[in-house]
Amino acid sequence: MEKVKILGFAGSLRKQSYNKMLLKVAQTLLPDNVTMEIFDLEGIPPFNVDLEPPEIVKVFKEKIRSADALLIATPEYNYSIPGVLKNAIDWASFPPKDNSFEGKPVAVISASIGMLGGARAQYHLRQIFVFLNMIPVNRPEVFVTFAHKKFDENGNLLDEDAKKYLRELLQNLVKLAEVVKIGRDLKLL
Repeated sequence: MEKVKILGFAGSLRKQSYNKMLLKVAQTLLPDNVTMEIFDLEGIPPFNVDLEPPEIVKVFKEKIRSADALLIATPEYNYSIPGVLKNAIDWASFPPKDNSFEGKPVAVISASIGMLGGARAQYHLRQIFVFLNMIPVNRPEVFVTFAHKKFDENGNLLDEDAKKYLRELLQNLVKLAEVVKIGRDLKLL
């Protein structure tokens, strides 16, 4: 079977972002026959319908389209997703007839210094998935709470339970991507 390609991106621009660290941990927990590229949202300008999409947005959209599945890591700001993530989603889904997220399998993870681990941001992101017609993995939900205590200075995740759930989420994402691919190949989707 062909390798499953996952595209991961984090809704943070911070160099020492716990969510970027979580994506890098995910790369080490991938099932066999799976690759994951991480795309950095740095440099995507504010969304403006009046502008032609810049080159970075075109690249982002193409990477989304060529991936079999997506893994989004989101921090939580003010009970929701960060503006940088919403901005990137708006660019990649516009115009509506050129929505690069259409029918794409997706999983969401989050790390936060708070006790909810980004749960509220994940739920807002899931609402966006509905409008974009994405196919989310529902379980397990992966929230890394008190992230400042769960990563070491090298970005290693110290929480074995979080790694276990992250590994299971990745396995479920790959299974979903394979099912969607078969459905498309058989022209059922």
